[in-house]
Amino acid sequence: MKKTLVACALLASLVGTSAQAASLIGFKVGGDYWQADTSGTFAGNGQPQQDFDYSSSSQGSLWVAIEHPIPLLPNVKIRENRLDASGNATLASGTLMSFGGTDFRDNISTNSDLSNTDFILYYELLDNDLVALDLGAAYKKMHGSYRVNQRLNNGMDSHNSEIELDSGIVMAYADAQVGIPGFGLYGFADVMLGIDESSVYDYSVGLGWQFDGIALDTKMRVGYRDFNFDVNDFDGVTANTQFKGYFAGVELVF
Repeated sequence: MKKTLVACALLASLVGTSAQAASLIGFKVGGDYWQADTSGTFAGNGQPQQDFDYSSSSQGSLWVAIEHPIPLLPNVKIRENRLDASGNATLASGTLMSFGGTDFRDNISTNSDLSNTDFILYYELLDNDLVALDLGAAYKKMHGSYRVNQRLNNGMDSHNSEIELDSGIVMAYADAQVGIPGFGLYGFADVMLGIDESSVYDYSVGLGWQFDGIALDTKMRVGYRDFNFDVNDFDGVTANTQFKGYFAGVELVF
């Protein structure tokens, strides 16, 4: 009987500990809608860069993060960024743009897709209502392309060439928040700086409002984001393309 009671006590203790540990694991899911202005130049390696006139377009980001209390093991965040813009250019008479083994003249257009996925490992150095600070490292995996198009024979025919981007960039990561206790209002800055590609950066700053709930907290946020892709010999492309503009989003914290 005593052994049974001891076994039951140990089992109850283990269940309680497991439940407590589970309650300390947090999940964050969020998304941003981003109205971005795009500008910049690109070319195949060894060629002069061509400037395109891009149209403003809507972009978006979705992310999920897992935070836990295990010492020395970093938290994980994965963010998918959709960045796609179209532009046009008119080449000077007698000049051409050689891209991906194809020569282009006169009026050309581009579909510049810089979509990427951020794989982020970070530590919570501070986490309270007044100040929160996360530091870590990230790997930005590109999965887009640069594409050049041209209409021929009064639009009856066309040719194009595309160079895919599938390499990644190692980046430093920091996320800071400063809040006003009792009001739910906070300011934030999310920064990623390229290490192996030092001219690549991705940052956002803005204001947010947190609404506490029983099962989850809701964060509404607005701000400004700037992604600059300035590279030399990156998957056969030299480019300096920038997406920047205002965004609005929401994050659910479980």
